[in-house]
Amino acid sequence: MLFIVRAILAILYGLLVCILGSLYCLLSPRNPRHVARFAHLIARMSTLFGIKVEQRLPPEYSKYGHCIYIANHQNNYDMVTTAKVVSPGTITVGKKSLIWIPLFGPLYWLTGNLLIDRDNRKKARSIIHQIVEYIKKNSISILMFPEGTRSRGRGLLPFKLGAFHAAIEAGVPIVPVCVSSTHHIDLNRWFNGWVIVESLPPIDTRLYKKENVRALSDYCFNQMKEKIEALDKQVAERMTELLKR
Repeated sequence: MLFIVRAILAILYGLLVCILGSLYCLLSPRNPRHVARFAHLIARMSTLFGIKVEQRLPPEYSKYGHCIYIANHQNNYDMVTTAKVVSPGTITVGKKSLIWIPLFGPLYWLTGNLLIDRDNRKKARSIIHQIVEYIKKNSISILMFPEGTRSRGRGLLPFKLGAFHAAIEAGVPIVPVCVSSTHHIDLNRWFNGWVIVESLPPIDTRLYKKENVRALSDYCFNQMKEKIEALDKQVAERMTELLKR
């Protein structure tokens, strides 16, 4: 019953945000500052889902300047966890097919996100070039999910290299964003515990060249894997303490 109530409320809230948001964005379409505004609005549904999201961000997090944020990609709950820490002037990169999702697709495009043809491997280099040019011309940051697909409880999956090639070519730092596991969330349960979102220090990509892109990717992967495991342990300990009360 709780699942049904939450689903209905989430759909109604999502429809409201998408419809009114699209109308609002028509006043200044494709303005990158819209992305953070509506990401934060959608992320408010974390409370509806019984999720307490804890943000661990340094004071300078929103002042890094142009950079590429990378985050682990778990499932649809990323929209209410990772979305909470999207900084103003940051956009995401999504598949072109997103535009065809009713209501959400138009809002995703109107807010200024970048749509690319990720299924065409022959265009991989042009896509990286497109991302680099977009960063430079629009003075923005980009949030990317280097796993390339949702992990769905399988842990941190191997990284694809696109985000790292783009960061090196653009000469911007990489900021890893780690999100504790969300595969345990059950919408029939009133309280789904904590999800911790923590930002790691920026990584200076000027220390790497194109031929070192794999080393950069591995370095980021190992840092994030270690941090996510630590966050999961902290969440588990909190839940254990809660159950003892």
